[in-house]
Order: sequence, then C-alpha cells, then structure tokens
Amino acid sequence: MAMMSFNAPGEREKSLWLIRKESNPNHSQWYIDRFKAMEAEGNDMAGESRLLDAMASRGAKILDAGSGPGRVGKQLHALGHRVTGVDIDPELIEEARRVCPDATWITADLVDLPEVLGIEGDATEENGFELLVCAGNVMGFLARSTRKPVVENFRRVLAPGGRAVVGYGSGPGRDYAFEQFLADAREVGLNVDNTYSSWQMHPFVEGSSEFLVAVLSRPAS
Repeated sequence: MAMMSFNAPGEREKSLWLIRKESNPNHSQWYIDRFKAMEAEGNDMAGESRLLDAMASRGAKILDAGSGPGRVGKQLHALGHRVTGVDIDPELIEEARRVCPDATWITADLVDLPEVLGIEGDATEENGFELLVCAGNVMGFLARSTRKPVVENFRRVLAPGGRAVVGYGSGPGRDYAFEQFLADAREVGLNVDNTYSSWQMHPFVEGSSEFLVAVLSRPAS
C-alpha cells in the first residue's frame, strides 16, 4: 500500500469541491456518511465496478480518478484488480485507506495526475493503466480552467489501447456540458467509443439525457 500526498499549486483555480469545503468544513464527512447510509439501506452501490470488471482483463491495473472515499476502488480491488485511487480531498483518501488498506491511495489534484503517478510524456504499456474510471460527478466539480487538462491527463496515463469510463450528471452547478466534454476528449486524442445514460448502459439521447457515461479509448498506436 502506498500513502502519498501532493499539494496543488496555490494559484490554481479552485474546484467546486474545494469551494464547497471552504464554505462547509463538514462537507467531506457528510459525503462519506451519505454513501454509508445508502449502502446500509440496501441500495445498489456496485454499478460502476460491475461494468469496469466486465471490461477488464483479470488482475487489471485500474486507476480510480477522483476516487472519493474508495467506494468503487474497494470493489474493484475485491474483484482482484490492482487499484490506484487519486483524489484531491485528504479526508476522502483517509476513508479510502481505512476501507481498503491494500490498494494505493494518493491525495492529489487530477491536473497533476501524470506527475504524481511518475509518468513522463505519454504512458507506455509498462507504466500505463488498462482502465481508468472517473465516477461520482468528478467532472462536474472541476474548475473550468482545469477541465481539458484533466481529460488530456486521462489519455496520458492510459496504456496504448487503454480505456477510460467517465460518468457524471448535469445537475445544478455542474456546467461541463456533455457535448463539450466529448469534444475535449476528441481534441486531446481520445476516441469516443460509446455513450450511455447510466452505468447499466441505457442509451444516451443527446439533448435529453441528464447523465453521461462515456467510454473513451487511447489509440493503440
């Protein structure tokens, strides 16, 4: 298990998540408790991990980008995958380490993703990830100036032919339009392989779907 922490530059535009934490110091604990309560109520908490597991080879190297308290990463680890989780919130990373101490959890901004993972340039087959998952509305919480750089980082840390599965909603305060996200993905060199409106792979309808799950891939060569 690795326990690392990286600090984002102070001049960087703050994400919506950090702004919320500043206005409500208990926001992170509320988030942790919310998912604990949902799990205790018997809600299905494994839609993301089931989809990723079906896409992965056995024992795949998987990056949980914006991992939060480890909800998805711990499930993938339990399925035998090699999981690294990265999140900007140290409180959420602390909870992830508690619930899944054998995975690797890193406190860092996704803008710094290649650097904190020790990847220079674009990842190779040896140091890249077969799969990347970004769930929990992470994309909607990014600062505007960091959105496209983060999407580019997704490509950079994927191994050639690797895939990223990104899911987020269009709720209040989240103004990263789906069409802009998909355009950014294409511009940074990712293929948009499929789009769905849920983690259960319901069809995505442009202009009416309120949730997007996009399957992106880095070209193999």
